[in-house]
Amino acid sequence: MSDKPGRTILASSISKTYVDEITAKINSLKTIRPEGPLLVGFLANDDPAAEMYANWTGKTCESMGFRYELRRVQEKDFLEEAIIEANRDKSVDGIMVYFPVFGNAQDQYLQQVVAREKDVEGLNHVYYQNMYHNVRFLDDEKSLKSILPCTPLAVIKILEYLKVYNNLLPVGNRLYGKKCVVVNRSEIVGRPLAALLANDGAVVYSIDINNIQRFTRGEGLKFQKHQVEDLGTYSDAALKEYCSDADVVITGVPSESYKIPTEYIKEGAVCVNFSSHKNFDDSVKSKAALYVPSTGKVTISMLLRNMLRLVENRQKLGQL
Repeated sequence: MSDKPGRTILASSISKTYVDEITAKINSLKTIRPEGPLLVGFLANDDPAAEMYANWTGKTCESMGFRYELRRVQEKDFLEEAIIEANRDKSVDGIMVYFPVFGNAQDQYLQQVVAREKDVEGLNHVYYQNMYHNVRFLDDEKSLKSILPCTPLAVIKILEYLKVYNNLLPVGNRLYGKKCVVVNRSEIVGRPLAALLANDGAVVYSIDINNIQRFTRGEGLKFQKHQVEDLGTYSDAALKEYCSDADVVITGVPSESYKIPTEYIKEGAVCVNFSSHKNFDDSVKSKAALYVPSTGKVTISMLLRNMLRLVENRQKLGQL
């Protein structure tokens, strides 16, 4: 009998479940995009992780019938103009920027320079506002779907694949009764993810180096969107307490040395790591029922899925 009862699930096997859906949509667009939709990625830094992500994106695009163009911008100050040019180019269907560029508030400004109709990463303020307010469409008729930021969406899709979501409950309430811990509260992934999980009915403990917050839709899911409550400053004891009771533990700490102690993990929990570094030790397999060590390939699938939604929206508006 194995001393490691859990299973490791790779992002590559989860992403395969979206290949058919994405391929079918690309085929339906052949009349307007015979060579496939065009995604443009802007790289204006020397980050090896960004270079690796760009390569993955390019290979995945080409294997699935998309066109991908990586545009390197040597002078960061010229990036804004390059994005605006791509916004205006009708042949460009999607735009993404490999962050960080400046590593400060200027990056947040650049996120908003990308046209909403081409923002495959879902970083536009309209998409963010909809996400936080649990609004799923861009119009009153509910024909234009709002999109979600790629990595948080990838984690949600991974949890759906792992059957953490209860399909017997109504859409929007399918995490009711689940407790989740998210160790990261970045504006790009951690905070949006905590909000999405809470909007779907979970009680979420959002862990940051400074403090701990609880995201929830209230007792009996009485609120339409999540509420946030401060629980005080961070401590290892508090992390241990919340993890030991959590059905799902999700990590995204951008540090090679950071590891969640395996003894904090509840027996039979689901553990997902979205950091480019492993935040769990291999011994986690002795406690977790299911362990997903990285999310990269699912994130790229979500990016391409977002792009097809944007193309569909523009098609409905007669903008293609």
